[in-house]
Amino acid sequence: MDDRWLSVDEVAEYLGINRDTVYKWIHRKGMPAHRVGRLWKFRKEDVDDWVRSGGAADNRVTGNNR
Repeated sequence: MDDRWLSVDEVAEYLGINRDTVYKWIHRKGMPAHRVGRLWKFRKEDVDDWVRSGGAADNRVTGNNR
């Protein structure tokens, strides 16, 4: 059963982030997720592809960036 859908908590643990960050990334950065009733579900492969393509990159500009 390797192709199962992951929950917010499982994705947060998998990526090593806070569950609140998962919700922010869904709404602000287009993290691939599917709504099932009130729950968000994720395919691990979609999340991996999204991270590899730079979806989770920090796009903030700081004084050190040129």
